[in-house]
Amino acid sequence: MSTVAILGAGPLGGALAHKLADRNRVCEVRLIDPIGNIAAGKALDIQQAAPLGRCATRVVAGGIDAVVGTTVVAVTGPADQPADGGSTEAALNLVAQVAQLTRSTPIVCAGASDAALVSSAVCRLGVNRKRILGTAPGALVSGLRALIALEANVSPREVVVNVVGLPPTHTIVAWSSATICGYPLEKSLSTNQLARLRNHVDKLWPPGPYTLASVAAQVIEALIVGDSRRAFTCFVAENSREEICAQSISVTLGTNGINAVIRPQLNQGEQIKLETAVGRR
Repeated sequence: MSTVAILGAGPLGGALAHKLADRNRVCEVRLIDPIGNIAAGKALDIQQAAPLGRCATRVVAGGIDAVVGTTVVAVTGPADQPADGGSTEAALNLVAQVAQLTRSTPIVCAGASDAALVSSAVCRLGVNRKRILGTAPGALVSGLRALIALEANVSPREVVVNVVGLPPTHTIVAWSSATICGYPLEKSLSTNQLARLRNHVDKLWPPGPYTLASVAAQVIEALIVGDSRRAFTCFVAENSREEICAQSISVTLGTNGINAVIRPQLNQGEQIKLETAVGRR
């Protein structure tokens, strides 16, 4: 039975629980928060609305020990912390508890500022780097694909683009390898259109809770079924100058976490920007 534990009943945690229930591809969602009555209230709201959408997913509230036996654990923000991200140290303490309660369950960090959480979990807690990832870069890619699609007058599904680096301060878009309907993006759009797109990249960050929840839900479902055919852009712990930092990169997923890392095709200028970004982190 596929079961997902969500640590945090804040705006992102509530949105993720609702999204997973609405998509109806998970058997049970366990919403966990230090303020138990908020988690219980949100779980009840989602459960009561389920018959309207013909959803079979069960949504319940529980304590931290509810992560035991789950298929995937998602880390979001507690109800008493700001929607734009809380304390990394507090989130790291939660991950430490998860690591003690379950040894192999994949951990999805869904917040926009969770790059530091991913790298700290690997460096300080010894969590296997293939087991933990952050999904926020995928939300940035989703927004970028939508903007490119508007410029090209096509569906976002026809757009392929990768984002690497360290969003939001050092975001490198792989424009040189991006495509629209299979054709190079740089040859499909005018100079003015490309300039507009480049000027809008920074404005896409931070993604809102519903966008973050949507991307996290897709990653969670891929982890559950072990869908290695589809690539996702995530924060992944990578070696950098004898240290470990979380960088945005494309990965494929298996039931235990990251299956493979897909290195982007960058031109010389983009590669230099990436190396500079990682060196300045």
